[in-house]
Amino acid sequence: MKRIAGMAALGVTLALLTGSVGLAQPPATGVAQEVNKKLCKLFGAGGFKGLPSYGTGIVVHPSGYVITCNNHILTTSDLRVHLFDGRFFHAKVIAKEPELDVALLKIEEPVEKLPYFNVAAEADKAAKIKTPAGTWVLALSNQFAIAERDEAMSVQHGVIQAYADLKGRKGVADAPFQGKVYFIDVVACNPGAAGGALTNAKGDLLGILGRELKNKLSDSWINYAVPVQSTVELIRDTKKGPEKVSIATFVEEGMKGKYTSPGEKVKKAKGPGIYTGILLVPNPVALTPPYIESVVPGSPADKAGLRTDDLIVYVDGELVQSIKSFKELMSTYQPGAQVRLDVQRGANLETVTITVEKTPQAKDKAGP
Repeated sequence: MKRIAGMAALGVTLALLTGSVGLAQPPATGVAQEVNKKLCKLFGAGGFKGLPSYGTGIVVHPSGYVITCNNHILTTSDLRVHLFDGRFFHAKVIAKEPELDVALLKIEEPVEKLPYFNVAAEADKAAKIKTPAGTWVLALSNQFAIAERDEAMSVQHGVIQAYADLKGRKGVADAPFQGKVYFIDVVACNPGAAGGALTNAKGDLLGILGRELKNKLSDSWINYAVPVQSTVELIRDTKKGPEKVSIATFVEEGMKGKYTSPGEKVKKAKGPGIYTGILLVPNPVALTPPYIESVVPGSPADKAGLRTDDLIVYVDGELVQSIKSFKELMSTYQPGAQVRLDVQRGANLETVTITVEKTPQAKDKAGP
């Protein structure tokens, strides 16, 4: 029934695409079908109650490299990729860059000759193509997990409303990416859509569909895509200073195993020891999730509003997969630092800011 419903939804969508809009634009059925081959469905993050355990990816190399949004579905030991032809594989995270809000995955089994988007070429093309307000676009994604295996992605059509700075937030936290984005007039940023593709009428990749965010000024939901040619300024090497890093650079270096984010290189030195007041659950296995067992009264964690049973998902935008990775990240901070933690609390993702302190002698056992 799900397959029938999914194909029916695609049929209705494509009928709309070739209907009234067809008077002003060429039929989009063929374009949507070709773009669909270059996308994949992602499944993972079981156990995050209330948060979607599915998403969308864009194939960026015929050997099985996939780019997607750097979100919570990657915090799993069972990340799966479903290709357009029905094949499905396990995948692993190769690299991530929170400032661009992207992550690079690799299908673990040998594959070849997959249809794909050449990110560098698409970014160069997108930088030259004028995409003013009113440009007709397609948004393709696995929103609401309608598609599985060889079922086609959901396809929506609309126009670009604006190309402007992203002023969005998730809960009380600012959006990870802070640059210019394409705002679109179609409700495309739904659960599971993050990591999907925004294309023009020819099927050229314009951007990567973003998260579910609200406008900080109007408190209304926004729909946007991060342009494929986007860059951010990072300090990845203190000797080199600030450098511009693009999505194309991220993909290229990531596929070579050479990409390092600021969190991996600049913060690699251990701090003098900090105190949070967070007591985590026992850590019997390598990938025990960082659930909070208790919070010391009067501690930084208590003042920040952290609670028992909160599950720590992000540390300053960095995905946290285990107690070990949480402690490693926290050990890079200096006393007095303000650290943003995104935690799963019940069915919601909440954000708190904790100001860490120097480890007092009597409180050593209640560290990070």
